[in-house]
Amino acid sequence: MTEKNSDDKNKSKEESGIDKSLVIVESPAKAKTIKKILGNKYQIKATVGHIRDLPQKTLGIDIRNNYEPEYVIMPDKKKVAKDLRDAATKCKFVYLAPDPDREGEAIAWHIASILKDFPADHIYRIEFNEITKNAILEAIQHPREIDLKRVDAQQARRVLDRLVGYKLSPLLWSKVQQGLSAGRVQSVAVRLICDREQEVESFVPVEYWRIHANLAKHKSSLIFSAELIQHNNEKISVNNEAESNIIVEYLNREDTKFIVNKVNKRKTSRKPQPPFITSTLQREASTKFSFSVKKTMQIAQQLYEGIELGTTGHTGLITYMRTDSTRISNEAADIAQEFIVSHYGKEYYPAERRSYAKKGKNIQDAHEAIRPAYI
Repeated sequence: MTEKNSDDKNKSKEESGIDKSLVIVESPAKAKTIKKILGNKYQIKATVGHIRDLPQKTLGIDIRNNYEPEYVIMPDKKKVAKDLRDAATKCKFVYLAPDPDREGEAIAWHIASILKDFPADHIYRIEFNEITKNAILEAIQHPREIDLKRVDAQQARRVLDRLVGYKLSPLLWSKVQQGLSAGRVQSVAVRLICDREQEVESFVPVEYWRIHANLAKHKSSLIFSAELIQHNNEKISVNNEAESNIIVEYLNREDTKFIVNKVNKRKTSRKPQPPFITSTLQREASTKFSFSVKKTMQIAQQLYEGIELGTTGHTGLITYMRTDSTRISNEAADIAQEFIVSHYGKEYYPAERRSYAKKGKNIQDAHEAIRPAYI
């Protein structure tokens, strides 16, 4: 499209009185929550996940041309793609609002690709970590361009999945069982498990025994348990039951003396656990409720996108649930401080605000920790 054509299209939109904007998200539940927040000046559409992908029946990757992927509109998403194109022609601006991660960035890029006839300078990428009024409006006021580095990261993952799965899965079908799949992560994980199992099977166990005595200070009813570690300043090693019985017989003699060399006294303090990240959320849900990882993430997705509440309607309840960061936004921390001080008193708020920032080159700190959206 030439610059003139683009200008003409923009002009025709303005002359026709189009003032609505189109917001495109991934899930219908999220669309419902955002519609409630933004009102009638915005049309909200959902892609229901990815809209383009590698073809199903061919490799779809040009190995000889820098591993260039070939993308096609997924067969079950052709109607969705048409609906999005039709909706875009009736709106002045398009805001791409899939999830704030690499997968969401790639979905935004794919949506922009199918809207190629729409003026590029009227398509914006927005992201938010929580589905609240402040977060949504702030995102719309500060749109950005699609981050192609994130898109490339997602494409690299997808290409690796296809290269490994497309080549290795048929081998599994012929050698092991039909229906099995191989992937860039699970294949390596299986190898690590097999290597570890071989180490376990080749391990030669060595017998050893521990001996404990129940002791008490003279004329004290307080009994404590202590492990035998030395005899005449030499370290004790008990290798079998026979040796153990000889030592126990000696220890039970009336003339045997026990010496406690040192008693350590120390003060300990326990700090609150850091805010949830994806892995700790999954671990806690497994420990407390015996939830699988899949179930935990399904529930978290629903809480993030919004559920029906009796008084407020469709409401998002937590921040985005895929994150490595333990960071809490200043706004959320300020609200929490105000709540604690007003409800419980200043003595229940620390003199210095706690920080749980994680260090490391592989930490993804783009998003906050997982926390309630509203105090």
